[in-house]
Amino acid sequence: MILVKTEAGHQALKDRSIPLSPRQRSAFILFDGKRSVDDVLAAGMGIVREDIDQMVGLGVLAPVAGSAAAPVEAAPAQGSSGRSRQQRYKDAYPIATQLTGSLGLKGFRLNLQVEGTTSYEDLLALAPKIRAAVGPEKAAALDKALND
Repeated sequence: MILVKTEAGHQALKDRSIPLSPRQRSAFILFDGKRSVDDVLAAGMGIVREDIDQMVGLGVLAPVAGSAAAPVEAAPAQGSSGRSRQQRYKDAYPIATQLTGSLGLKGFRLNLQVEGTTSYEDLLALAPKIRAAVGPEKAAALDKALND
């Protein structure tokens, strides 16, 4: 099912009139009328289906017209290992946050950038900065997760 922000949802995002947890708020932003509920759940935000049900119940999210059935989507782009870009992102994200988090205050901004990524492409674009900050040896695990 594909969900989209309602007018009340857009207003709540602006004025915070409806209390959402930080992880609900982060996931809420991903509901753009193109991503399915499963895509958002798999994005690594720590959100669970009950959080989404609560947002629907609050009226900040609603199904896109005609999306009650599971949407038919194109097959995800896959690498040589057969993993989709979404799976590579899911595998690489924790490695990237661990690497940048280990930099302490020096890596604070970079860590925030990593936490702000929502896709494989975003994380891939940050990989050179991470590699430069931690060195190629420590970044090898990230490179493997992104490219293998």
